[in-house]
Amino acid sequence: MSYISQILPSLLDGAAVTLQVFCIVIVLSIPFGAILAFLMQIKFKPLQWLLTLYVWIMRGTPLLLQLIFFYYVLPSVGVVMDRLPAAILAFTLNYAAYFAEIFRGGISAIPKGQYEAAKVLKLNQLQTIHYIILPQVFKIVLPSVFNEIINLVKDSSLVYVLGVGDLLLASKTAANRDASLAPMFVAGAIYLLMIGIVTLISKQTEKKFDYYK
Repeated sequence: MSYISQILPSLLDGAAVTLQVFCIVIVLSIPFGAILAFLMQIKFKPLQWLLTLYVWIMRGTPLLLQLIFFYYVLPSVGVVMDRLPAAILAFTLNYAAYFAEIFRGGISAIPKGQYEAAKVLKLNQLQTIHYIILPQVFKIVLPSVFNEIINLVKDSSLVYVLGVGDLLLASKTAANRDASLAPMFVAGAIYLLMIGIVTLISKQTEKKFDYYK
């Protein structure tokens, strides 16, 4: 226990960086993904092709490869970023593509009668989206969105490849320094705690939006 109390401060510092990445990516990627999903509904072929290509690339290539691209490849063409901004940008663009597909599926699930009802009520397009479509889409996609959020908690460990001092890097450093696996087990427990909190929030939120029970 004394050893764990010695390494815990550095692991908690790493966990704080992990939470920082997690929170910023969530705040940026979910709205961006929702916007992309609505843009996909526009009947303009070049825009649809461009967005489809973006989603295909982001979902079809490993996130690790994207992290390496943003931090190590872009500087060769004059685009230089620090480790943390590069990681956040890569994560945001990657997860926005996944959220875009989730929201697109939710939008497609809305019956056309809802749009016709909005016209009868003389709502404009923005009012229709805000008052009728978004609340229903949000309820439909909620489980899938939270699944992606849980994945993000785990995927955030990938930032260590850029040298970002997150929880995984802190635990790996302590494990290598002390020739002990204890830091890795403590890090695993912290990840499980974070995922448990997200799962609890997910269940409470789904209960709140379950109109039919």
